[in-house]
Amino acid sequence: MLRRQIRERREYIYKKSLEEKERQIWAKKQQIRQLLAEGKPIPPELREDAKALGGKLTLDEGQSEPATSIDDEYARAGLYEPKILITTSRDPSSRLTQFAKEIRLVFPNSTRLNRGGYTVADLAAACRANSITDLIVLHEHRGVPDAMVVSHFPHGPTLLFTLSNVVLRHEVSAHATSTVSEQYPHLIFENFGSKLGERVKSALRYLFPVAKDTSTRVMTFNNANDFISFRHHVYIKISHREVQLAEVGPRFEMRPYEIRQGTLEQTEADVEWVLRPYMNTARKRSQLA
Repeated sequence: MLRRQIRERREYIYKKSLEEKERQIWAKKQQIRQLLAEGKPIPPELREDAKALGGKLTLDEGQSEPATSIDDEYARAGLYEPKILITTSRDPSSRLTQFAKEIRLVFPNSTRLNRGGYTVADLAAACRANSITDLIVLHEHRGVPDAMVVSHFPHGPTLLFTLSNVVLRHEVSAHATSTVSEQYPHLIFENFGSKLGERVKSALRYLFPVAKDTSTRVMTFNNANDFISFRHHVYIKISHREVQLAEVGPRFEMRPYEIRQGTLEQTEADVEWVLRPYMNTARKRSQLA
């Protein structure tokens, strides 16, 4: 099984190494096609590239933008329901343990695992052996949940989020003693318009199976200045025009700060995106919208 994983990882990395070359050829085709359509002369550097590439630079109008490994990561989404494993950092506090239990109720088809003495490599091996699609690890600081890691198997990506303003279910006073619906929820995403926003949106929405039309459960991810507000509601129809919402909880704010092109235990994986201090200027503050 280990040899198979090594072979699959090697094939994945090799495919990624060819992506940039294919994208450059596609971009040159588009540039030459645009110049010919506008009746402008082709620059000398593009002529040299066309001679060097030879037959590879055929101008096919029907050719679409080349696919990437990012497209392959969730290519099977919708064909099967996700299986999620939820765990915590070692020696969790009672509040983090309670938060992990509530997160298990948020994601359908999820299982909570007591961390114990398991290493990250042990968790990754268990996920692959049991056909787990995603691993969620919750962290804390002095008893307050402050981070969440979402790792997609078998090849990534891994998204790292900071958590803030965490409110547990029993702290939502109106529904502290209510039960949680097990219906597959409808999803609402607001202000995820950029390329990075679409990337984060894809990683989050594929954690949930497809909901039925009759489901009355709603999960909301609302982005405001790169802070994603998560809310969990159920609703009932009062009339054909009105519905009544009831917040179930938990609720929290999350902010992505790193995306890796690999699973959690692969420390050598490439960093696709990371939040830098200079990105906090007013001009660059909203990167997800």
